[in-house]
Amino acid sequence: MKKQFETRALSLGILFAILAFVIVAQVVRIQASPEAAVFLQQGDRYAGKYETLFPERGQIYDRNGHLLAGNQTVYEVGISLADVRNANSLALALNSVLGLNYDQVMADLANPPAGIVYMVVTDFVTADKVQQLQEMKRAMSEQYAQSGDPSLAGLDFTAHLMRSYPEKSLASNVLGFVTLENRGYFGVEEKYDSLLSGVPVTVWVPEDPNRVAEIPQIPRGADLILTLDREIQAMVEDELAKGMEDTGAEAGTIIVMDPRTGEILAMASTPQMDLNDFSQYGEVYDNASEFNRAVSIQYEPGSVFKVLTMAAALDSGLVSPGTTYLDVGFYEIGGAYVYNWDQGAWGPQDMVGCLEHSLNVCMARLADSMGRDTFYTYLRRFGIGHPTGIDLAMEANGRLKVPGDEDWYEVDLGTNSFGQGVAVTPVQMMAAASALANDGKMVYPHVLYGMASNGHQYNTPAQTLGTPISAQAARTTSEMLAQAMEQGQLAARVEGYRIAGKTGTAQIPGANGFYEPDQINASFIGWGPVDSPQFMVYVWFEKPNSADWASYVAAPVFRDVVEKLVVLMDIPPDGVRRQLAGQ
Repeated sequence: MKKQFETRALSLGILFAILAFVIVAQVVRIQASPEAAVFLQQGDRYAGKYETLFPERGQIYDRNGHLLAGNQTVYEVGISLADVRNANSLALALNSVLGLNYDQVMADLANPPAGIVYMVVTDFVTADKVQQLQEMKRAMSEQYAQSGDPSLAGLDFTAHLMRSYPEKSLASNVLGFVTLENRGYFGVEEKYDSLLSGVPVTVWVPEDPNRVAEIPQIPRGADLILTLDREIQAMVEDELAKGMEDTGAEAGTIIVMDPRTGEILAMASTPQMDLNDFSQYGEVYDNASEFNRAVSIQYEPGSVFKVLTMAAALDSGLVSPGTTYLDVGFYEIGGAYVYNWDQGAWGPQDMVGCLEHSLNVCMARLADSMGRDTFYTYLRRFGIGHPTGIDLAMEANGRLKVPGDEDWYEVDLGTNSFGQGVAVTPVQMMAAASALANDGKMVYPHVLYGMASNGHQYNTPAQTLGTPISAQAARTTSEMLAQAMEQGQLAARVEGYRIAGKTGTAQIPGANGFYEPDQINASFIGWGPVDSPQFMVYVWFEKPNSADWASYVAAPVFRDVVEKLVVLMDIPPDGVRRQLAGQ
């Protein structure tokens, strides 16, 4: 009996040994077989998942490092349905803290969509609201640990980023905004959307929390440094608001640019909006072109355009500052008559007087004497009728009719000379006039100072759009405008500084093509100091009701802006500068 038991035990031992050997051999075989890699891949498939990670959107700063657009942490609020212990408590808490409809939350919890285990209640909730809910959840959990009534079990929060604008409406026309879908609209946010948003990357994200270090770091979008000066921008917006109130205008625009580089130091248009509340866009604007009138609205500029006509006449050699003519109050061209703004005759005038008194007859004579080919060649060189390429979304082209166009007539040669029948945007007018302030070189207006990415900053170099006139013609025109201002434009003069500038009063064409007698565009363009221009300012008010002439509407606002601008830019009065230069 004993021997029989030993035999059975030995047999079982041998059998188990053989099985163990077979199992070990099979494991070794599988691990060494070609199929092992496939098995490992199938195992990894359930150890994590592929996810598309979106980089943090780059921030936007002014030229001195003030944050204009950044990101803030907000939360998605959801409910894990399997963990819910008291629906009534959840609905009450969400109603009291977030203002959600109690009945709707209860209905959603009672009848969730089939197959749903997690329900999003709301999104983009601020951190302080989430903190309130978290504290309520924690307090209820401790106080009612046993009964579970009330309870906020199942309430979850998922953090993510949302665009924020700490200055609210400041520079809103330039910045644009970002929607909840993380897409930029208008201004810098749209123009540089791809740079700011970065490149989404699809990566493998392990489920094991111990392997979190394996998740790759996604480079954030590029940070942008703008040419804007926050202090100058704020000042300009204040002066624009005052000007709107004083003039009763329907809309207004003020731009400050460095005519040596094309850097936009400030750009403000009405209306403006709090960029953090972009849902109000439809209530603030009637159409997209109104978002930034400085680049998107084209209009007849009126007499500010005369600075280009005079510069062309000087550069072509047709006239000099002392050239005279007899102003009889009208000029016939193309079978029609051109009259001065006051319908009057000004008698003997030189070219400085022509600018000082803003005489239409003088300009029509100059354009006619230059001839259509020469005159329109100069306007093309000044970029009239073409976008400047400024790095903001939705720039309008402007309009320049030329000989050969079916709607061009000989009289247009005369009317175009003083800014009628030609359409520009404010930024186009500034780009063209920059040639007069910059020794004949027309600069490229831009708002991007530099871009910071991956620890490196890349600055935007100054670029020119061409050289439409000579340096001598530019200096002569500027000097003539300065003399004209000193003799006539008292409202725009700034004590201690010589400035070149020109008013512009233009009637507005109606829907029928005829000019509205009581509606005008009032503008002023100027730059200084004349001997070394460091700023150019453009002021434009649409349909003011306080006065009928730009000398009363736009010129005083120009003066108020420049008086503060020279302080912010630390530009001493001319006499002081000369003394310092002599030292």
